[in-house]
Amino acid sequence: MKKLQNRGTILALLTLVYVFNFIDRQIVGVLAPFIKADLNLTGTQIGLLSGFVFALFYTVIGIPIASMVDNTKKIGGLTFDRVTIIALSLATWSGFTLLTGFAGGFIALAILRIGVAVGEAGCSPPSHSLLSDLYAPNERGRALGTYALGIPFGIMLAYFASAFFVGGGTVDWRLAFIVIGALGIPVAIITKILIPEPERGRMDGAKVTPMPFGKAIKELGTIPSYWTMAFGIAFASFGSYAVNTFLTLYIYGEPTAETAAWVGAFVTLPLQPLLIGLGIGNAIFYASGTFLGGYIADRLGKKNVAAYALVPAVTIAIAAVAIAFAWMTSSPTIFFICLSIYIFFLGFYLGPSFSVAQNLAKVSVRATSTAVFFFVLNLIALGGGPSFTGFMYDVFAVETGDQLTGLRWSLLLLSVSYALSVILFLITARTLPKDWARAQGAAPEAVETKEATA
Repeated sequence: MKKLQNRGTILALLTLVYVFNFIDRQIVGVLAPFIKADLNLTGTQIGLLSGFVFALFYTVIGIPIASMVDNTKKIGGLTFDRVTIIALSLATWSGFTLLTGFAGGFIALAILRIGVAVGEAGCSPPSHSLLSDLYAPNERGRALGTYALGIPFGIMLAYFASAFFVGGGTVDWRLAFIVIGALGIPVAIITKILIPEPERGRMDGAKVTPMPFGKAIKELGTIPSYWTMAFGIAFASFGSYAVNTFLTLYIYGEPTAETAAWVGAFVTLPLQPLLIGLGIGNAIFYASGTFLGGYIADRLGKKNVAAYALVPAVTIAIAAVAIAFAWMTSSPTIFFICLSIYIFFLGFYLGPSFSVAQNLAKVSVRATSTAVFFFVLNLIALGGGPSFTGFMYDVFAVETGDQLTGLRWSLLLLSVSYALSVILFLITARTLPKDWARAQGAAPEAVETKEATA
């Protein structure tokens, strides 16, 4: 079968792969009330399944996979190029997602989530590297912002899948895992067959020389903006992963009736319309913000590359205020307005951040750059956000004697992580112009002269 030639079509297929990445990653959070009730789990255990258990293996395995991406290897006659790694990874995490539907308790769920994490670790590093060989530096914000649409659409489809299996005030969460996992396997086959392996460095006019992992890390260590950006996106995602894990539980409560079980929660909302509405909200607001973030950063970045950090700083601040108001209100109308504002503006940081990770790195270390970026991001955000919030949920629930109040206070604590993120992005805005210019080949003296005359 003929390989795809149009880069837009290749981007679309890679985005579809990322959609499955986030369906399988977020489905535990969406189905949290039903898994929790069926298997008698605690808030801490739900947080660990979505957080630390998953993130530990996702981050650790991502590093050697990225090194393999940057230094294509042959094992047993099979060439592990970027496309092959993406396809094998998708098949792996889809298989473990399918098996999750047969889990009988927390330990089995944890083991299967580790399998999903190992598979998903091979998705974004090779995808980012491959897209950087299809799009020029000043196009990568939009391209990677489009790729990042896999996040909102993946979350949307996780909600839709859950809504599809509603019955009797609950969700058949086991069947949802089985169906979602099964659908990912043919997509893996299509990916391997249709996506070509582009020449490395073709959009940068650079000759690619494989670089050992240790040297690659040392190279990245000399770029201040890379690290402040990585920690900035990590603390923003700390909050977003926690919100995604506990949002359904906060709104719906324990699944003992067609409406929320908690007095004071949004008791007038039937389950199925709620799940569909949350899915549509992510598709509209999160996807719009994700696309606009990359587009606006690319436009403003032509005049001042500091925009790649300033756009996230401003929009994360707006999102943080909006979600804090959402947790404090008892009005469903105000809650969903604030939640929509939060979802929209939170998406803005993805495209600019991923673009910086690629543009500041040499061609030969781009996959490693993304993997290290994701190592910092996911160890802090995915590992810490849901786990910390789940633990504090149990603590506050005991102290206050009320489940809803305990969860509300644990979610309000996330304001601290958003504030740290804004500060780190503002610091990045000061150092990014010099680091960017050096990455594009300008001499340090020229950069300093340009800054002095600006």
